[in-house]
Amino acid sequence: MTTHDRTAESGGAGIPGKPTSASRTTLSHIMTSNETNLLGTVHGGVIMKLVDDVAGAVAGRHSGGPAVTASMDEMAFLEPVRVGDLVHVKAQVNWTGRSSMEIGVRVLAERWNESRPATQVGSAYLVFAAVDEEGKPRPVPPVIPETDRDRRRYQEAQIRRTHRLARRRAIMELRQNRAAEGYDD
Repeated sequence: MTTHDRTAESGGAGIPGKPTSASRTTLSHIMTSNETNLLGTVHGGVIMKLVDDVAGAVAGRHSGGPAVTASMDEMAFLEPVRVGDLVHVKAQVNWTGRSSMEIGVRVLAERWNESRPATQVGSAYLVFAAVDEEGKPRPVPPVIPETDRDRRRYQEAQIRRTHRLARRRAIMELRQNRAAEGYDD
């Protein structure tokens, strides 16, 4: 897909596209005892904050300005993170719309004092909306997938978007029907 094709697809905003690699970011952090839960492992909320932080950095870089978290979905915790783990949170833009972006995040962990490779301990997908000074949506550059993996992520993100929109429509329809029947939920 060319830059011209992606510019046209972005809703005609005329903003030149940016390659996936332009905003890819990694955040690394050593986990300490301050971040543990009652089981002695790192609290999931700590990992989720790191995920949101790195996704926000990627969204801001890609959009060239402020972006806010619109949703986080499919947050998966694959293995526990322990005190002393060096956590790497890697993120990139998978897909862009007119003012929204899906950011894919992988969470990896390795022991700070070992030379074994890091293992994946989590993943998430977040949607960010680019906003102007007044908090109103603003257009974002289209993302240009560079590799086969980037193209696969782009296609999968389109599927997730379709499902998010369908779920939202179904819920709104249910609420409207219940309201029409006199239920005050």
